[in-house]
Amino acid sequence: MKLSIIIPVLNEASVLRQKLAGLQHFRVVGHELILVDGGSDDETLHLAEGLVDQAVTAPKGRSLQMNAGAAVATGDGLLFLHADTTLPLDADMLITNCLSTGEGWGRFDVRLTGRHGLFRIIERMISWRSRLTGIASGDQGMFVSTTLFNRLEGYAPIPLMEDLELSRRLIKIQRPHCLKACVVTDSRRWEKHGILTTVLLMWRLRLQYYAGVAPERLAKSYRTQGKGAA
Repeated sequence: MKLSIIIPVLNEASVLRQKLAGLQHFRVVGHELILVDGGSDDETLHLAEGLVDQAVTAPKGRSLQMNAGAAVATGDGLLFLHADTTLPLDADMLITNCLSTGEGWGRFDVRLTGRHGLFRIIERMISWRSRLTGIASGDQGMFVSTTLFNRLEGYAPIPLMEDLELSRRLIKIQRPHCLKACVVTDSRRWEKHGILTTVLLMWRLRLQYYAGVAPERLAKSYRTQGKGAA
């Protein structure tokens, strides 16, 4: 089973080559890396040369970029990977084992890079919440069979909460396979803006989304406050 690892990026020149270098072993065993640039004005695309199987451009926005990557993917399964998230070395085996036994989609547990004790609590809460609700967030390394993704016509073209929206549609078909292995997500944004401040913002945005606030309005609030990932 072949995986297509789709990475949406925007101005990631400072970390991109290191990130892509750590994914080359997946290419060696037959999986593909697809970089989807949302209009970077730095050296992002240039630095990706030779390190990805395909580099495409798309309008800015994770949902649009990830859909563009899926449109050119040739794998049986799709793994959507944020640029600040690192996969376990055996991620491909874990995912293909899942998908080959009929599990249509899933995600990993998450670990944050920060050393503060609050991060250990946040990690556990994210994973427990996901197991309880069946909702996965983008920084958990969401994966889905290509057939199922195409059946649902991919991500909704919304500027925020695209991962939650897709999860809600997927869970109507099947609950996710929650892998205990961890992806590692960079916590620098949390640390920059304050751990508790970022947590509160994330939860406020989520609650507003579930209450029916338009993603466009949430995205405007997110940009204005300039806090971590929602």
